[in-house]
Amino acid sequence: MDSAIEKHCSELVARERSGHTALIERNVLYVWGGYVSIADDEVFLPNDEIWLYDLERGVWEMCRMSGEVPPPMSGTCGCSLNGDMYIFGGCDDNSQTNQLYCVNLLDGKYTWRKVSHKSGSPPSPRDKLSCWVFNDRLIYFGGYGHKQLDDINNNRSFLMDEASWMDDIYWGWNNEVHMFDPTSASWSEPHTSGCAPDPRAAHASATLCHKGYVCGVPASNVPVGRSWHTLTAISDSGLFLFGGLSIDCKPMSDGWVFDVGTKKWREFEHPYMNKPRLWHTACQGKDSDVIVFGGSCNYILLVDTGHCNDALVFQIQPYPLFRENLSQLEDTDILLTDKTKQYSIYRMIPIQIVNGIYYFAIT
Repeated sequence: MDSAIEKHCSELVARERSGHTALIERNVLYVWGGYVSIADDEVFLPNDEIWLYDLERGVWEMCRMSGEVPPPMSGTCGCSLNGDMYIFGGCDDNSQTNQLYCVNLLDGKYTWRKVSHKSGSPPSPRDKLSCWVFNDRLIYFGGYGHKQLDDINNNRSFLMDEASWMDDIYWGWNNEVHMFDPTSASWSEPHTSGCAPDPRAAHASATLCHKGYVCGVPASNVPVGRSWHTLTAISDSGLFLFGGLSIDCKPMSDGWVFDVGTKKWREFEHPYMNKPRLWHTACQGKDSDVIVFGGSCNYILLVDTGHCNDALVFQIQPYPLFRENLSQLEDTDILLTDKTKQYSIYRMIPIQIVNGIYYFAIT
């Protein structure tokens, strides 16, 4: 393993955080950035480290990062493309940013690169936006940030926050769509049609086939309207919604599955109803599992002390028989000392698992 990696014993985990970035590559959960509250102060997590959680072994490792390292941030938008993690936007110690960074997750070096564009114009600075990955392009939507007054006059895609302005700079929400092509290093604003979603931030999005979905509205009956939640693709026709902050400022722990074919929601029962989360991350894992990490269990604008660092695994679909058998074997202690017993047990186990079993003679 590369010398840049600092191994931690299995008792240590990534620190509690909210507003971070997380994604899964080759059954490893990668976590970067975010913030935590210490003595009533909001403190960004170190920007030169990335945490890896091996979903098979249940072990955390921390890797040091180098190169053109981004500033410590929260609310950045992260996605994965061809083994690279891209992060765009976010909020640092100064304000929102519109810089794009990239790091390869598979070479073991974890060297950041500041991505420069050759053509087009990047979006204005913003955080709490969302993105889709399609046809090797990164498509960004929405967010909260600032613009010059000249840029927002007669701009229907920008909703001004009347409580936040300074001189001729105004903050607000947008519903803009921007696309970045890493191959040509170019920014563009694709033409869109139809009824556009209202300007928003702290919403959730997901990609299914050739469509991008946005979820998060001020008011809704089923499920209740919310923000700071997650939306995760779980199949070719299903999306999983978890948690968030309701319109009456209540941290949520409910789960919902949306069928894009029937366009109907159904509530999903799960064992984490006592673990509300907002501004967490959720990634699709093996066999349509959804891995939720971090976030807060409190209303962070009022009581910002409930940041979490546990990983919640939601089993959305029944596991394949191979995985079920393997799980049962892991939960069972079998002493193989008698050849007849060995043969009897082996006959009941799929050959793929048998080939991975070792036994020891105890003397």
